[in-house]
Amino acid sequence: QVQLVESGGGLVQAGGSLRLSCAASGRTFSSYAMGWFRQVPGKEREFVAAISSSGSRTYYGDSVKGRFTISRDNAKKTVYLQMNKLKPEDTAIYHCAQAGATYSIGTASGLYHYWGQGTQVTVSS
Repeated sequence: QVQLVESGGGLVQAGGSLRLSCAASGRTFSSYAMGWFRQVPGKEREFVAAISSSGSRTYYGDSVKGRFTISRDNAKKTVYLQMNKLKPEDTAIYHCAQAGATYSIGTASGLYHYWGQGTQVTVSS
């Protein structure tokens, strides 16, 4: 029912920037918080960033705070992740996700019921 499609991943040098996009469809986009998570093979999924339905509140994982910025455009039903000062440790598959209930916002993956397929981000050293 809900479809999330990420784009913008690719290869970038350490210190560079990349912007990920996630286009949503299926539900009233403006009613739900959105999040970004990343995953490396052999490791558990890591919280990256989240944004409330209106965009008034944001949360960031400690490893990306100060470097990444999450934003959303409800008119376009799209959430973005601007990644600056990228490090090799940021290499992962990045997934966007939509909260399962209105007014839900947080860092726990369990709050998010809909997930995109992911986009690969590779940072070279």
